[in-house]
Amino acid sequence: MRRLLALLALPLVQAGLPSDGPPPLPPRTLPLGLTELAPDAATTDAVAELGRRLFFSPELSRDRTLSCASCHRPERGFADDRARSAGVGGAETERNTPSVLNRAWSPRLMWDGRAASLEEQVLLPIENPREMDLALDEALRRVAAHTELAAHFRQAFGTAPTRETLARALAAYLRRLVLGDSPVDRFRAGEIDALDDAERAGLWFYESRGGCWRCHAGPTFSDEDFHATGVGVREGEPEPGRAAVSGDPADRGKWKTPSLRGLVATAPYMHDGSLATLEEVVEFYRRGGNPHANLDPALKPIEMGAEDARNLVAFLRALSRTGR
Repeated sequence: MRRLLALLALPLVQAGLPSDGPPPLPPRTLPLGLTELAPDAATTDAVAELGRRLFFSPELSRDRTLSCASCHRPERGFADDRARSAGVGGAETERNTPSVLNRAWSPRLMWDGRAASLEEQVLLPIENPREMDLALDEALRRVAAHTELAAHFRQAFGTAPTRETLARALAAYLRRLVLGDSPVDRFRAGEIDALDDAERAGLWFYESRGGCWRCHAGPTFSDEDFHATGVGVREGEPEPGRAAVSGDPADRGKWKTPSLRGLVATAPYMHDGSLATLEEVVEFYRRGGNPHANLDPALKPIEMGAEDARNLVAFLRALSRTGR
């Protein structure tokens, strides 16, 4: 039964976007390895279904060429395959598109943590001139004039669209996008044969000498915090990162810890898309990141042989598999 629920809950991360349209709304269930979802004010299927339709609708972009799913593609783990995504008119976004899977557990969103909730985050790309480049007032007018979307708003909320209901609907859909029930979860639940020898050795390395668990912990395999690892450092100087939001110089060069779940689908990696493969990510941490004055003290070179590195990658790949 647990396996069935997990499979029903999964978005179509690995199967690709169906030829007959976007994937259907996942039910509100939890796969193995995840804890109870945070409560939210919009849990009905009608609200989440409206959010799904909005997520895949080009009406929310200035020239109607892009949707949220243009950068958060189901077949790419709800991320994409570019270092920086393309916005309206070919504009390049400032950062790599992060996956939106399992974001219900995150207290702050975006690479620099500028959004304090999913409801706040989902509206930011719509108005961003490098992304969808559409004023919220115009987005609401468009949706109200769209026969099908307006009807779904009335069904979900009983009113015409507002800024609040637009945000609630999109956030409700994102809360349905969950990923778990990996071989790692089943191994931790007592199914010893769920991992092969290399994957078990990689898990051991992750939990011991590798020290990966210090930042990649919990059900999302992320501490949901911010760390300066040296990604994006140029000539010894990091980008502002979290400091641009917090105003604290101690946050310079810090970026949100990404989840390790579903990594196989979401390359390239890091906030700037600078690492193309999991092997490159492992090598980056093996050498202790890129040095700079604000480097996280936990970032030190790791004693890691070639076999250790292969095993760690095998473990990371196991976190992307689901079902049996």
